[in-house]
Amino acid sequence: MLQTTAKTKLLNAALSMVRTTGYEATSVDDLCRAAGVTKGAFFHHFRSKEDLAVAAAGHWSTVTGAMFAAAPYHSYEDPLDQLIAYIDFRAELLDGRSLPEATCLLGTMVQETYASNPAIRDACEAGISGHAETVAAIITAAKNRHAPRASWSAESLALHTQAVLQGAFILAKARNDIAIARESILHLRRYVELLFHHGKED
Repeated sequence: MLQTTAKTKLLNAALSMVRTTGYEATSVDDLCRAAGVTKGAFFHHFRSKEDLAVAAAGHWSTVTGAMFAAAPYHSYEDPLDQLIAYIDFRAELLDGRSLPEATCLLGTMVQETYASNPAIRDACEAGISGHAETVAAIITAAKNRHAPRASWSAESLALHTQAVLQGAFILAKARNDIAIARESILHLRRYVELLFHHGKED
């Protein structure tokens, strides 16, 4: 059995703790305690908490990227069906999860650090935009097949899906209720269906 390295333990601890308590409120001592490693091990792998946060953003994208790549929505032949199934999958990811577990590390960190820490902000933006690009590929294929004359772009719709999801997480945190996020995702599904319906008529 492969052993989990101290570096990976710290990255995984960051994924959990930052989504639970926030970036600023999470200390190096907290991360070491949660990861079960020494402070010396922390500074062996990372120069600072900021350095860990930037690496954690990349780790999040790797972990979630693999999950999305293996998700069942790819099995649909019609790209519009894939897109709708992707949105449904995002709703399913809320099932049985606590509010911190259901939310996004990148959205959580960038809300705190967008003005104070450009390195973390840029790492979060790269992760969010990178995922949006994978969604844009599906939307492009769906638009070409179902709404080729529509005036909107696949890239802007892909970013809009991410804006709705991140906003849904913020509302869920404000209300301390994951249900509002599910409702927002359902509205996103309705919007996409209507957008493609009207796109056929443009």
